[in-house]
Amino acid sequence: MKKIFASFFVVFCLLCQATSAQSEIDKSRKNAITEAVKIASPAVVGINITEVIQERRSYYDSMFDDMMRFFGHNPNTGRYREVHGLGSGFIISNDGYIVTNYHVAGNASKIVITTTEGEKYDAKIVGSDKTSDVALLKIDAKKRLPFLKISNSDDVAIGEWAIAFGNPFGLFNLNAKPTVSVGVVSNAGIDFLQDNSIFKGMLQTDAAISSGNSGGPLVNAKGEVIGMNTLIFSTAQNGAGAGSIGIGWAIPSNRVMKIVEKLRKSETINRNFFLGMDLQDLDQRTARYYNIESESGVFVTRTYSNSVASKAGIDPGDLIIEINGTTIKDANDFYLNVLDGEVGQKFEFTILRGNQKLFTIFTLTERKR
Repeated sequence: MKKIFASFFVVFCLLCQATSAQSEIDKSRKNAITEAVKIASPAVVGINITEVIQERRSYYDSMFDDMMRFFGHNPNTGRYREVHGLGSGFIISNDGYIVTNYHVAGNASKIVITTTEGEKYDAKIVGSDKTSDVALLKIDAKKRLPFLKISNSDDVAIGEWAIAFGNPFGLFNLNAKPTVSVGVVSNAGIDFLQDNSIFKGMLQTDAAISSGNSGGPLVNAKGEVIGMNTLIFSTAQNGAGAGSIGIGWAIPSNRVMKIVEKLRKSETINRNFFLGMDLQDLDQRTARYYNIESESGVFVTRTYSNSVASKAGIDPGDLIIEINGTTIKDANDFYLNVLDGEVGQKFEFTILRGNQKLFTIFTLTERKR
C-alpha cells in the first residue's frame, strides 16, 4: 500500500511540475512586445489611393500635335490615366487625423482608409510637405477613434526594441489587421537626401519594412510612436515592390509632429525658393587654383543677378564653410541644411574669400513666377 501511495505521489508531483512549467511558458508568451502590439494595433490603418497622372508623350506624339496646330486644330494633349497604390498610416487623434508619407498620399485624387474594425472611410488631405515626406489626412468617423501616443524621439536608445506596423504588399486588406515586424533601433541621427526629399535625424531599424509599410508607425516597447516608416535600402525587388534586407528608415516622431502641427493649423510650408547660385564640392584642383587652404566647404561656381545669393554678397569663388555655426563639409551638407528651410527663413553663412573670413545673412526668398 505504501508503495502504491508513493507511486501516486511521484506521479502527482510530476503532473504539478508539468502544469507549473506550462504556466511559465504561457506567462512568457505575453511580454513587452505583445503588449505593445496590443496597444498600437487598433490605431494603425491601411491606405488605398488613386492618383491621376499625365502620361509621358513620345517624340512622334509631339510631332502630331505640332501638325494639328499648323492646320488650326487644338491637339488633345491631356492624356491622363489612373494609377492605384497603397500604404500605411496611423491615427493621432480621436477625431480622425491620420499621418502618413507624402509619397503615399500627397498627390492622391482619392484616398480610402481601412481601420482594424474593417470600416472604410474616404479621407481628405489636410496638408502635405514633399521635402519632409509627411502628409496629414482627416476622416469623419462619427465616433471617437483609437489613437497612438507620440514619444519623444530624442530619447530613443540605439539597441532598444523597435516594432514596425503596416500594410506590406496590401496584406492589411486580407483581414483588416496590420502586419507586425520586430527588430531594434540600429542607428539614429542619420541625414541624407533621397528623391528630392530631405531626411534628417533618421532612425535606422532592422525590423522588416517592405513596400506598403510606408507611413506606418515604428513604436517602442511601450507602444509609443518613435518614428514613421518611410523607406528601405534593398537589393531584393520585383514587380510587386521592394523587400526588406534589414535596413529600414523611419522619420523621427519629433520631426513628423513638427510638420504635422503646422499642417493641422493650416499653415503653409512654403519651400518655393531659388538659391541663385551654382555649387560644387571642393576638390584638390579647385583648392590649388584658388589658393584655398580649407579641406572642407562648398564652392560657389556661379551666382545669378538679382538673386538671393547676389543680394547676400556671395561671389563666384567663395567657399561656404559654416551655416548657423555648423561646419559644412560638402554640397550634400549644404543642401541638407538649406533645402529644409522655408521662405522667409534666415541663415548665417560663414564664407572664405581668399584668406578672409566673411559673414553674411542669407534669406530664403520666394521664387518669382
